[in-house]
Amino acid sequence: LNIYTSTMSSDDIDRTEEENNIQVWKIKKLIQKLEAARGAGTSMISLIIPPKDQVARYNKMLADEYGTASNIKNRVNRLSVLAAITSTKEKLKLYTRVPNNGLVVYCGTILTEDNKEKKVNIAFEPHKPINTSLYLCDNKFHTEALSELLESDLKYGFVIVDGSGTLYGTLSGNTRTVLHKFTVELPKKHGRGGQSSVRFARLRLEKRHNYLRKVAEGCVQHFITNDQPNVSGIILAGLADFKNDLYGTDMFDPRLKRVVIDIVDTSYGFENGFSQAIELSAERLKDVKFVKEKRLISSFFDEIAQDTGKYCFGIRDALYSAEAGAVHTLIVYENLDYDRYVVITPEGDKVLYYTTEQADKPGAFKDSKSGLECEVKDKMPLVEWLAENYKKFGCSLQFVTDRSQEGMQFVKGFGGIGALLRYKLEFDVLDQEEEDAAAVAKNDDDDYDFFY
Repeated sequence: LNIYTSTMSSDDIDRTEEENNIQVWKIKKLIQKLEAARGAGTSMISLIIPPKDQVARYNKMLADEYGTASNIKNRVNRLSVLAAITSTKEKLKLYTRVPNNGLVVYCGTILTEDNKEKKVNIAFEPHKPINTSLYLCDNKFHTEALSELLESDLKYGFVIVDGSGTLYGTLSGNTRTVLHKFTVELPKKHGRGGQSSVRFARLRLEKRHNYLRKVAEGCVQHFITNDQPNVSGIILAGLADFKNDLYGTDMFDPRLKRVVIDIVDTSYGFENGFSQAIELSAERLKDVKFVKEKRLISSFFDEIAQDTGKYCFGIRDALYSAEAGAVHTLIVYENLDYDRYVVITPEGDKVLYYTTEQADKPGAFKDSKSGLECEVKDKMPLVEWLAENYKKFGCSLQFVTDRSQEGMQFVKGFGGIGALLRYKLEFDVLDQEEEDAAAVAKNDDDDYDFFY
């Protein structure tokens, strides 16, 4: 009997995590589209089947619903509801059993921006088990269960405490949330008072004690639910010794004391102290996406600061490097406002990349040589196209947000797209081609701008 054992390397784990992150991003985008969709009547079906349930049970339920819907008095609404139920039943026929993570189906007729009807029929297995059973027929799609699924399993609590006030916050994935904050005025040490100096000192200690009691009570209020901590760990941070006094006092709930994973000194309080505490406790929070995102963008900035040449940014340079096979990691802002257009020109198909504003300019799709307006063959958001095709370039794809200071700088200063390269590339040729194209465009009096 031969027994084979297999272990996953760190590269395999990173690849699995990367694919999982892209799946999460795709579901986020799907949720945005589904939430924006509206129907004329109650003909939009939301169906969620949890793992280990039976497809046959839901087929029977839909058959019963079909009979009930036949009694709807409004003819238009009746026909649209019956059509949606029929489409949902047809979709379920593709599944002999419920997938391991469950099954999510959205089906119905929605109204487009120009008030035309469009049929939607989506079925997929979520990236992790969805333990919710749902059937709703409404004028909108219900995505609440999917949104809950996107919340990171790990959530960390932060208490930023010093002599001026306290802030309670949480960090989950790349989402930083301030739960509550309050300020306080504590008396300071002084040598005045003569015989009353001892009384003043006692009053000062009493107010500090009351302040710590209030902070400890706030910790219970925000970080305990159903007699259990609602966070995976707590980080105490702030100026001076308040954080250590809080941890050492009997007023601090023992249930929370057990999940304290770090105590860090910060130079600031409140929101700035919150940001600094996240950075200082990064080693303890290795698995939190927010920290990984900051670390990734910081490594990109380090390459620029050291002028290694193994970096690029902007649509043109990033996509040129990807097609050359030089990109190790492609970094893209998750809400990047660029679309990928395939247009038909006399010389064949051509690919253009435009923002929404650039695409609306007169002559944006005019051919520079013939002067004719090009027909748009295909249009797709660039981020979606990259999510589908990044493996063809042999690189990894990382989506980032603008919620961190580094992320905001990357989006505002570098266009929201950049890459870490395997080796240095020269972009002078592209600069020259762009200058030549600009000269031709100027001679032809064309008013348009494209990148590729």
